Amino acid sequence: MADTEFARKDRVVAAEDRPGVPVGTAGVIVMVTGLSWIRYRVRFDNGVELNMLDGRYLSQDPAKRKKARR
Repeated sequence: MADTEFARKDRVVAAEDRPGVPVGTAGVIVMVTGLSWIRYRVRFDNGVELNMLDGRYLSQDPAKRKKARR
């Protein structure tokens, strides 16, 4: 399980290489799903969108972080 949980619209960066997404590529959380295993759908700035990403593959984008609307 990931140490950090993200909210929809948070800016993140790829912490590990994923198919089509090199490390350090910025993106935005599009969807959060799961109860005991939280997974994310992320639209990366290079045009790739990945689903079912565990939080360990992501880290906060230090440059831009949007606050989640509640």
